[in-house]
Amino acid sequence: MAKKNILIVPGDGIGQEVTAVGKLVLDKIAAKFGHEFTYDEALIGHVAIEATGNPLPDETLVKMKASDAVLFGAVGHPKYDNDPTAKVRPEQGLLKMRKELGLYANLRPIKLFDELLSASSIKPEILKGADILFFRELTGDIYFGEKGRKNNGDTAFDVAEYSRFEVERIGRKAFEAARTRRKKLCSVDKANVLETSRLWREVIQKLALEYPDVEIEYQFVDALAMMLIKNPARFDVVVTANLFGDILTDEASQIAGSMGMLASASIGDGTGVYEPIHGSAHDITGKGVANPLASILSAALLLDISFGMKAESELVINAVDQVLKEGYRTRDIADATTPADKILGTEAMGNEVLKFI
Repeated sequence: MAKKNILIVPGDGIGQEVTAVGKLVLDKIAAKFGHEFTYDEALIGHVAIEATGNPLPDETLVKMKASDAVLFGAVGHPKYDNDPTAKVRPEQGLLKMRKELGLYANLRPIKLFDELLSASSIKPEILKGADILFFRELTGDIYFGEKGRKNNGDTAFDVAEYSRFEVERIGRKAFEAARTRRKKLCSVDKANVLETSRLWREVIQKLALEYPDVEIEYQFVDALAMMLIKNPARFDVVVTANLFGDILTDEASQIAGSMGMLASASIGDGTGVYEPIHGSAHDITGKGVANPLASILSAALLLDISFGMKAESELVINAVDQVLKEGYRTRDIADATTPADKILGTEAMGNEVLKFI
């Protein structure tokens, strides 16, 4: 029996709805395996700005640092998307959280459930067997470099910046993960153009000498973007910088059929944060139709990575697989052949997963 404290941070939009289901799954696992999970909640993003004026209140940060793991929802709101002049924005809370918690590695497993081969816009024969683990660096690059305006505001700049240390620590995590999988690692950069990428490649090449059992390849980001769609099954572990990782993992979501299916883990040397990659999706907020499976799979990642509970994590993943095998779908992963009575809302889909657990 293990005692763990989990912080639930629903955030904005459908984050509220899907994390509620993720929490129910954690409750079910605790009951089944005799663990004791206690919970707290905290604000981030637009809801935090509305309540406190701050996208990441100090109280939230204190709770995060004191917890064993964080189950996170999403941040974002249309009012900020349509107002580029807004000085305080929900996404600032996300970036500050990553920095303050030292979350330098974002893990995004792109695992295709066979039952969803037809849900993607890519041909099933190209997708079959795809199973990729992305490592996206989280605390450097263009998001955190110097930025501003000049020439009376008519010219804008964002500086991309990386240190050797930042590249080495994410690279090491990726090599270690490759050792536990198919022993293949692809490092993605733009070393033919960018100085940051030349440093990136230099560091990864040096690290590779320590992992002779891992087959390493190097790809430019534009070529990799094409290869992901052409032959996704050739890749195992992929490591890349913050901006490239942001774009490539959203592209790779189409391999899994829907962003509603993709979980992620943001880890460092302290508390890990687990979240679906789908965002706040305000167009469907409150309608009860959001796909909770990415949040459920994020809970499975939490159990595995932060708590070392492999059997518990696998049970959750198998439950999702069973529900899909039974033909149940949320509308984002349904197709023309899905019977109407098999298309479920957020809560009902969660209940089916709970039944299988």
